[in-house]
Formats: sequence, structure tokens, C-alpha cells
Amino acid sequence: MTDRVDPPDEGDSTWISALLGEQAEILSHWIERAGEMLRARLTAAELARELGDLYGSLAQALPVAGADLRAGAFGELRALLAELSASRARQGFTPRETAITVFALKDAAATILEKKSVSFRAYRRFSDFVDELGLFTLESYIEVRDQAVLEQSNQLLELSTPVIKLWDGILAVPLIGTLDSARTQLVMENLLESLISTGSKHAIIDITGVGAVDTQVAQHLLKTVRAAQLMGADCVISGIRPQIAQTVVSLGIEFGEIATKATLAEALAVALRREGFAVSRSATGGVR
Repeated sequence: MTDRVDPPDEGDSTWISALLGEQAEILSHWIERAGEMLRARLTAAELARELGDLYGSLAQALPVAGADLRAGAFGELRALLAELSASRARQGFTPRETAITVFALKDAAATILEKKSVSFRAYRRFSDFVDELGLFTLESYIEVRDQAVLEQSNQLLELSTPVIKLWDGILAVPLIGTLDSARTQLVMENLLESLISTGSKHAIIDITGVGAVDTQVAQHLLKTVRAAQLMGADCVISGIRPQIAQTVVSLGIEFGEIATKATLAEALAVALRREGFAVSRSATGGVR
């Protein structure tokens, strides 16, 4: 981005001169006013450091670029505002509390601008410029928060689609909730990677925790099973409750040759037999 100065505007020089000539007093008022609005959520030292850096960068850029926040001279200031926004988002501040930090500059400078006999038009220019600073800060805050929400959602997806090793050569994927395209893709990737890393030849997809199965969910299940079959794995779908069985039949969904079982235990018994183990019930009623 290159420096670009706004066309000359009557009165710009008066408020800019006031901000540059009375830095210490305005900064002191700014720190005090922002601290009151934030109700001591930050220490005085932290607030003084943040606002001092912002004011110093602002003072360097204003004589070069005027009130054009897009100009290259304001690059450092934009970076500081983005850093402040990220810090506030991580600390749990609200968008309003974050923006207030910047908007407090208006009150802080008002008395000085009045003493300097700055015109109403010039004050409006100053006010509009501070509004731009505040909006940039708010946009940066929202961007950081949205990124954090996305990362947390991805982490929850990872946690909600585990691949469990039940036995040598046998994996299980217990599904809870709803299957959509994004989650199906993640389930597929996790299962295929686990099949390769463990050398397993059998996979059980358990849908006991899936609330309902419709045509879309069934299609997602079939995609996952077919992907595993292409890797040479035998698949069993478990957790087919009576309600789900009725829904599957009424919708005309065909699972074809894919084995389905009511419980994970029954599916594990099928996988063990396919793996070459003999599964039988002992005299005491247990399975061996």
C-alpha cells in the first residue's frame, strides 16, 4: 500500500495540529477516560502502554497522510489496532468494550480542541477519523473472534469423530449427533488414515448416537463405507434401532451387501469371526 493523502480539507490542519501539539495532555485524558469506561478491567500500566503506542504511531502518520487511514503511513497504526483487537478477543472483552478503547479518544481530545477554537467542521473531520479507527478495530476483533470460533468448531469435530481400535485389525467409529458433508469428510479421512496406520481390515461404524437417519445421512454413511471398502476393509454398520430400521425401509434406502447390526457388540462379533476368531458363549453366560 502506498501513501495517499486526502484532498486538502478546510480545518484538517487545526485538529491535527492540536493532537500533535498537546500529546501528553490528550493521552493522559484518553487513558483516564478509557479506564473509566472499561471499569478497571485492565491495569493502568497496560492501558497506558497500549494507548501510548497507538498515540505515538498516530502522531507519526497524521502529518504525512492526513486523515486517510488507508494510507501506507498508517500501516503501523493499523497493525497496533489489530493487535489490540486480538488481545481483547482473547481476554474475553466484548466488541463494545474493545471499540470503546478507541472511541474514548473523542472525549479525551474534546476539551483541547475547544480551547484551540477548532471549528465545528474540523471537529466533524476529527470525529469521523476516530470513527474509522473504531470501526477498523471492531472489524479486526470480529475477524479474530470468527477465526477462534472456527478453530474451536474444528476441534470439536475432531473430538466428536474418534476412531477406536477395538481389537487387532478391528476399528470402530462411534458417531454422535448429525452427519453432514463436512463431518462425513472428516470421518472418512480419519477412518482411512487409521486403516492405513494400523493395518486394520475391519471397520465398524456405530450410529447408536445418531438421532435420526434420513436419505442424506444414509448417503453420507454409504460414502464412508465405500471409501473404506476401496481400502480393502470390510465394514459393518451397528446401532440400527427399530425406529431407524423403520425409517430406512420407508425411505427405500438400500444398504446393499453392507452388514448391519443392532448393537456394537453384535457388530464386533461379526468382525471377530471375519478376522478368524471363534466367538461363543461360555457356560457361565459370558462370551469368549
